[in-house]
Amino acid sequence: MVPSPEQVVEDYLGHLAVERGRAQNTLRSYRLDLDRYTEHLASAGRSDIAAVREADVSAFVTALRTGERPLAASSTARALAAVRGLHRFAVREGIVPADVAAAVAPPSLPSRLPKALSVDQVDQLLAGCVSDGPIGLRDRALLELLYSTGARISEIVGADLDDLDPDARTILLHGKGNKQRIVPVGRPALAAVDAYRVRARPDLATRGAGSPALLLNARGARLSRQSAWHVLRGAAEASGLEQAVVASVSPHTLRHCFATHLLSGGADVRVVQELLGHSSVATTQVYTHVTVDTLREVYATAHPRARG
Repeated sequence: MVPSPEQVVEDYLGHLAVERGRAQNTLRSYRLDLDRYTEHLASAGRSDIAAVREADVSAFVTALRTGERPLAASSTARALAAVRGLHRFAVREGIVPADVAAAVAPPSLPSRLPKALSVDQVDQLLAGCVSDGPIGLRDRALLELLYSTGARISEIVGADLDDLDPDARTILLHGKGNKQRIVPVGRPALAAVDAYRVRARPDLATRGAGSPALLLNARGARLSRQSAWHVLRGAAEASGLEQAVVASVSPHTLRHCFATHLLSGGADVRVVQELLGHSSVATTQVYTHVTVDTLREVYATAHPRARG
């Protein structure tokens, strides 16, 4: 008997959780998207997974974009990725003979350049952490590390104490797909981390059960990604930056600044690719457009033949 789409979804999510080790946040996102998909199939009368056709998948994408509450292209693409994964799983498990979602194209995404702060604005943002208490020292270490390494917030909060090598001035980061990379750490960040390790972490560690995490929360456990994002947001609001700049701050802000400032300073794009942990240089090249725009602005204001 061919299982229903709902049964295959449960098996697929179990596979992602147990065999692929996907994070709970990822699984929740997949479930939300796949529940939408199974509701769409039910309304189309598809009671078993073998009855689904490519046209059903295409109609789902169209419904997401044009329904009562249309989704953005990026959200629709994410939902389609979950659906594609579901149908690939069904083929691998021998449930169906063909992948009906493979040829369905996601909506084209608008080309958006990442927003980066100037060097002076970053300095002002980092100065938003001024407390000498344990939490303030930890927050300063967090923000300095984010800007110094270009790491994702999840990579910094996922780092353990042993991942930092102060002598070599490097940190081992655990990126997407369990890929590891070693990234240099600048002296200001090392100084901030050293102040935190000596004057703050021992106090925080006594409140918990001996976490190996580099950055601890007030209970002595590993700092969460959400808490780290709140630290960044709080520093931006306390920094005195213009409200429009504060509103633009995102979890990736310091990562964007890291890449943009390196390229503006003459770093090779492939070196920046390695530092960011991008699997493709094409992902990194978006930052070259940012620096070209900056160069164009400077040219337009400084070259005598560019005026008028």
